[in-house]
Amino acid sequence: MSNEFPGWHGTTIIGVKKGGEVVIAGDGQVSLGQTVIKGTARKVRRLSPGGYDIIAGFAGSTADAFTLLERLEAKLEATPGQLQRASVELAKDWRTDKYLQKLEAMLIVTDGAELYVITGAGDVLEPEHDVTAIGSGGNYALAAARAMMDSERSAEEIARAAMAIASDICVYTNGNLTVEKITK
Repeated sequence: MSNEFPGWHGTTIIGVKKGGEVVIAGDGQVSLGQTVIKGTARKVRRLSPGGYDIIAGFAGSTADAFTLLERLEAKLEATPGQLQRASVELAKDWRTDKYLQKLEAMLIVTDGAELYVITGAGDVLEPEHDVTAIGSGGNYALAAARAMMDSERSAEEIARAAMAIASDICVYTNGNLTVEKITK
């Protein structure tokens, strides 16, 4: 048996882009090992660096994610209105900085036009089908959302329905949602 920290689970974050609307939704469950620590966490945040509207959702360690969000805000203030550039700069720092390399989190970010997943491996990924998801229930939410993308549902309706499906399947995901939307 390992003596390592039990690890973090306990979130599902989804980003859906459809019809001039981008939605990021996240559940509220935080688990430590087999125990639910909190059911009402807010893992989707609205940022406004330099007056630009950005939505970010995170999976992983909360303290690590907040550190990354602060760094992202600083990058966005240095490159106003350039989410892609700020995201790439954050990913480069995250991969090369000895302190940041230890951070265990992932981000989904949007400015209403662009939608990205940022990882500690140096990735800035733009989804192929205008939907992406991270966290322990991410694959369930992603599959559900992709199945609904050709429907008449809005981005928000797809995100909510996909999160409901993920929360029914993943024990580390609950139905207490935070949903943020940007319409362009």
